[in-house]
Amino acid sequence: MNKAALIIFQKNAVLGKVKTRLAASVGDQEALEVYHWLTTYTHEIVKEVSVDKFLFFSDYIPEHLDENLKGYQFEVQSGGNLGERMKNAFAHLFARGYSSVAIIGTDCPYLTCKELNKAFLNLSEADMVVGPAKDGGYYLLGMSGFFPEVFNEIPWSTSKVLEITLDYADKLKLDYEFLKILSDIDTLEDWEIFKTSNKIIHE
Repeated sequence: MNKAALIIFQKNAVLGKVKTRLAASVGDQEALEVYHWLTTYTHEIVKEVSVDKFLFFSDYIPEHLDENLKGYQFEVQSGGNLGERMKNAFAHLFARGYSSVAIIGTDCPYLTCKELNKAFLNLSEADMVVGPAKDGGYYLLGMSGFFPEVFNEIPWSTSKVLEITLDYADKLKLDYEFLKILSDIDTLEDWEIFKTSNKIIHE
């Protein structure tokens, strides 16, 4: 039986530590409010996906957890950079016997439960599934086996992330599938475009 797990990487909600590029335009308090909106949205869509869910906090597991996190298992990220942290999270779950594992962050308000379910469906046949982001990164990465090489020496937070990741996948002769191209929320422009297109009122 295919045992599937979803990893959610989430920064601890600390004023001045989240959505820093957005905060440069709107201030730390509003950036934190946007971050709360994004994380709440992410957990709402994740509810509709019938896999085991692991929430990896950036620094610590909060003492008081939101009601919408029922049914999750909680971990703390480990590693020096994003690649190491993701690689360690995947290693941890494959070591626990999972055969399909995908990871997402909390920055993509265009992500739907349909795309998440499609990712796990694709992993029943492909080695890897990728949700490409418009900025050259990815909002989702899934694997049906542990391929740590795809996290090595990646210039994170650049437009080359996806390209280099796929180069590694090609060298490993992995079979991979793509989800829809979506946008993350990193800057004020990203947030304004999203609010306008989705009629979001953010007070």
